[in-house]
Amino acid sequence: MISKETLTFLKELKTNNDRDWFNENKKRFKAAEAEIKNTGNIVFEKMKMHDALDRVKLFRIYRDVRFSANKQPYKTHFGLSFHRQKPEFRGGYYLHIEPKNSFMATGFWQPEKNDLHRIRKEIEMDDSEMKEIINDETFQSVWGQLKGEEVKTAPKGFNRDHPAIDLIRKKQYIFTKNLTDNEVLSKDFPELVDQSFRAIRPYFDYMSEVLTTDLNGVSMI
Repeated sequence: MISKETLTFLKELKTNNDRDWFNENKKRFKAAEAEIKNTGNIVFEKMKMHDALDRVKLFRIYRDVRFSANKQPYKTHFGLSFHRQKPEFRGGYYLHIEPKNSFMATGFWQPEKNDLHRIRKEIEMDDSEMKEIINDETFQSVWGQLKGEEVKTAPKGFNRDHPAIDLIRKKQYIFTKNLTDNEVLSKDFPELVDQSFRAIRPYFDYMSEVLTTDLNGVSMI
């Protein structure tokens, strides 16, 4: 379980974001970090029962301030990513723990240029399968609507009047799910995360097939 003390530590870090305070509270940080790491490992083992994952990563709390206007040295959240085995299995999972701002995210955050073009071409050719998946009531009850940055009209080489231009013009294909502090602190939290990520699989299965084949359906791996 993630304890209330972990969220309290993050709250206090937000208002005391300096090295002196952090060093004085290093033991609290280590305890909080251990809880998050343990939770991530539990989720990872659960997800490996139904998905092909190769690792879970806990992001460092230390910020790289070299090229940032924000010179605060520490992040005020914990972040975990769960990596699928590539190249066969595409998409990624992210878990963000922050008081009153925790969430899960999944999908394709920064698709590589060729992958983005391949997704758009598939949708241009036939958008029916993707729309059936993302508009499914059960799917939407967990993940809601598709999100992500998009171009204003249409990407170069695509018709702005295409019936699926709302999907084609996206630069990201992601879903997010907000989490309450009570959910994060619940003993059932790892199960909630696992079941929510499990619900994204029809979308990942579709996108993985698209990104590992050409427009004729021939495997590229």
